Formats: sequence, C-alpha cells, structure tokens
Amino acid sequence: MAKEKIENIRHSLAHLLAAAVLELWPDAKPTIGPVIENGFYYDFDFDHGNTEKKHGSPEKNTGITEKDLPRIEEKMRKILKTWDKFEEIEETKESARKRYKGNPYKEELIEELIKNGEKITSYKSGNFIDLCRGGHVKSAKNIDPESFKLTSIAGAYWRGSEKNKMLTRIYGVAFENKKELETYLWQIEEAKKRDHRTLGKELDLFSISDEIGAGLILWHPKGAMMRVIIEDFSRHEHLKNGYEWVFSPHIGRGQLWKTSGHLGFYRENMYSPMNIEGEDYYIKPMNCPFHIQIYKSHIRSYRDLPKRYAEFGTVYRYELSGVLHGLTRVRGFTQDDAHIFCRPDQVETEIGKALNFSLFILKSFGLRDFKAYVSTRPEKYVGSSEDWEMATAVLKQAVKAENLDFEIDEGGGAFYGPKIDLKVEDALGRQWQLSTIQFDFNLPERFGLEYIDEKGKPRKPFMVHRALFGSFERFLGVLIEHYGGAFPLWLSPIQVAVIPIGSKHFKYAKEVCEKLKNENIRVELYDKNETISKKIREAEMQKIPYVAVVGDKELKLQAVAIRKRGEGDKGQAKVEDFIDQLKKEISRKI
Repeated sequence: MAKEKIENIRHSLAHLLAAAVLELWPDAKPTIGPVIENGFYYDFDFDHGNTEKKHGSPEKNTGITEKDLPRIEEKMRKILKTWDKFEEIEETKESARKRYKGNPYKEELIEELIKNGEKITSYKSGNFIDLCRGGHVKSAKNIDPESFKLTSIAGAYWRGSEKNKMLTRIYGVAFENKKELETYLWQIEEAKKRDHRTLGKELDLFSISDEIGAGLILWHPKGAMMRVIIEDFSRHEHLKNGYEWVFSPHIGRGQLWKTSGHLGFYRENMYSPMNIEGEDYYIKPMNCPFHIQIYKSHIRSYRDLPKRYAEFGTVYRYELSGVLHGLTRVRGFTQDDAHIFCRPDQVETEIGKALNFSLFILKSFGLRDFKAYVSTRPEKYVGSSEDWEMATAVLKQAVKAENLDFEIDEGGGAFYGPKIDLKVEDALGRQWQLSTIQFDFNLPERFGLEYIDEKGKPRKPFMVHRALFGSFERFLGVLIEHYGGAFPLWLSPIQVAVIPIGSKHFKYAKEVCEKLKNENIRVELYDKNETISKKIREAEMQKIPYVAVVGDKELKLQAVAIRKRGEGDKGQAKVEDFIDQLKKEISRKI
C-alpha cells in the first residue's frame, strides 16, 4: 500500500504540473505524464505551430528553460490550494475525440484505445481535465505542498522514436512530506560530491583512455595500491576458509564455450573470436569452464569433496557504450570468483559458509546494512524439480540463519539454478548489488562432472558459483562513493603525509618517512617549496588520514605534530608513539 500511495501522489502531481504549464503557456500541447522512480515527468509540445521535427536542446526549441521551473512550481502550489477530488469521467469515442480535438498526441492515444477496445477515461480536478487511466490520491488536500520539486528539463521524442517530434520533458521529484524530500535532495547533492568518477580523477586512482577503449580501466598507483590491499586481505581470508587458489588463461577454444552453452545463450555478450591455426578462440566472459577443467583433471572421490577453487579472474563482456559507467559498468573486470564442488550432504554447510564468508568480507570494509534476494525456479529450467526445491530451501535457510532481511524473487532464478543476491546499503542509503551465491545444475551435466561415492559408483557433484565483491572494479566504485574518498586508515593508499615546515627540516622529514615505511606504513613526503598551509591543504584535499608536520620543536624532540583528517590538530607525539598508534588503528580496521 505504501508504494501505491506514493505513486498516486506522484501521478497526481504530474496532472498538477500539466495544469500549471497550461496556465502559463496556454498554447502548449500536453502529451503524457507517467510516474517514474522518485517522481514524475510530463512531456509538452511548446512549438505546435511548427511541425518540422526539432533537434537539440528544448531550450533552443521552445524558449522554456530551467530558470522557469521555480515559476511553474509556484503556480502548481497556487493551483493545488483550489483542488480537491480527482473526478473520473467515462468518455465515449465521440466525447473523447471532441474534448481533445486539436491535440494530435491525445488524438493518437484515443484512436489506439478505440482500436484496442479499451475503456477511455479522463480525470478532472479543479478546472483541469486530462486523458488518463487513473491512479490518483483520493483528495489533493492530502498532498503536502512542500513535498515536491521540479528538477530539470530535457528533450524527448514523442513515444521515444527519433522519427517523431522532439518534445520538452519536465522532471519532478516527490515524496510524502517535506522531510523526505529534503533528505532525497541532500542525498542527490551528496552523491554528486561522492561520484567515484570525479573522485577517481581528483584522488588520482584510475582513468579511462579513449586510445585504449571505453569500459577498460587504467589503475594508477594509488588505485592499484587499494586493489593490492583488498586482494591481499581477500586472498589471505580465502586460504583461511579452505579455498584453493587457481589461475586460468584469458582465452579458450570455441568448443569449450560451445559445450558450456555460452555460445548458445551468451553470445551477444562475448567478443568476436580470434582465429588461431584455423580454430576459433574466444576471450573469456566467465571463469567457470576453466575451473571445471581443473576439477576434471583428476578422478575425484567423495573424500576429496568439497573442492573450493578461487581465482581473481579477469573477464571481458561486451556492453553497449551507452550503459558504461566509470568503474561500476565496464567491459573488462576482475571477479573474486570461486566455484564450490560438493556432495549433496555438504550443500547446506557449504552455502551457509559461503554466505557467512561474504558477510565477513563486506563488513571488514565498513559495510553494515544488507538485504538478500532469493531467486527461485523460472518456468524454463534444467535439473530436477527435487534438486531445485532442495537448493532453494538451503538458500532460504542460509539467509535466515544470518538474520538477514530478505525477499523472495519468485521465478527470478536463472534457468540453471536458484541464487542469493546480496545487496548492500551505502552511506547514502543506496543499494548496490555485490555478492552472489548461485547454484548451477547445468554445467555439471554439460561437462559430465563426477565423483566416486562410498559405494564406488559415479555421482554428479553439486556446483555453486560464488563471488563476494562481484568485481574489484564495481566494489571499489562502491567504496569510493560510500566513503566519499575518505577511506579508513588501513585502506588508504597514502596513510600519512609528512610535511616539513622549511627546507632545513627536509632531512628529518625523510628520516620520519623511512621509519614509517619500515613499519609498512604508506607515506608521502611533501617536500615542495610551498607554504606549510598550502601543503596541509593539499594533503587534506587528497583525503590523507594523517598529516605529520615537522619543524624546529619536532626535530629537537624527535617527534611529529599530528593532524587527523576531519579533526584537525591532535598535538605532538614521539615518532615511535605515533607509529604504535597507527599500527593499532590499522589492525582494528577502524
């Protein structure tokens, strides 16, 4: 009901927007005004007298600009005071045609409704009437006049076709009350500040070069250092959790991808083959067929299982340029991939361990709010219904055991098995898809996987795909935005900036740097011939957790003057004491 309530508010506001525009621009032709995520929009033809198709910005076409939005908002609030109920008007073919005569967009919609034999209705509130299927508040008095805001103007072709005329689309956002709106607007502004593409450039973490290609990431030293830190931590924890490390090539024969089904089901996401000695090879979109070949390299006994193979495997998938987005949607990325091969009696334990491990890893990076989505059997599937039911029950039990908030996505599983998708909420309350634990009843069958049971008979193992971060690229994009680039000490590419006050302090500053480096603390010496305030400001802009300033007093006492990010001056400390403080904070992963 909550979703229906807010959608009714937003749709009612789309009507209010159209009414306000028509009072300000009586010759405008309203078209459609649907609800969208967090708000609504309405498309208008402000230049109906000119039938020539327009290209370019709506400002150029119509004269209306975003400077007009406050005026439209003011008019909306004025009209809202006069509105009450949304009255449904059942139209006949004749009454509808008559009411909307002269508006070619409404006329087109009416003729389609007539052709399809659908009911035609209009809704009236105040003096405004619009062609509409419904979905409004019971009374306009229930709309908080401070709960909405018009946000932008864009060009949009009628019905999304470039063959049609360019219209003017006015966007708005709306919530149940002013507080929710203010929270949303703050989140939007904060999200702009935290955009990982902007921060990635400012903090010199990564870049994308047109000469190399869209969606292909260049990791700069600082960004690469973060990847090393994350990979080292993850690799160590995988070994502790019983995973065996493997490596696989970046290309494979066409027959491999034919057997796996990728050429049949996933071809549009794969790159064109390369011909090697008369045979097609493909760059890999996934690592699983390679891990399967490692499993198949020996006869496996029931005593050998489970087998947990892990790899930081780089894969390449074709994505349209229009959907590429910084680190979070790329063409080449590295998965923290793993595949678990186990007996039926081990399934429940292995799924529970995999989910618990996912949560441990993500929580180690300061992520705390999770929601699980369990996707169940679709209409078309492989494997037995009994296996599906067992696997789905195991997934549900695993999320319950971890006390996770979860939803069931009925029929949302892939044809080859059910899965858990783990979404994490960042500092701005946005959900990101990260970990996946996916059953696979397809590949063991296709590749003829077996193990020998306790009676000496061959049996088919269960196979589980599992990724914790999803990919390092996406995960780092999420971390950058979650922390706004101000990473915790243990994760920061540079942990301490050492700043000498003058040139006579350079030697001592270098000695401090060496002591920090010897304790595996990442440090940068700010020895440019600049003012102390400028150096400190630069370190703060780079979001370095600690600044150690050295001058005459520090040289004499063999100490440093400490500044902490976000807290300012923290006083003076001996170098050894400062190092101890840093090591304790790093070990606790604060």
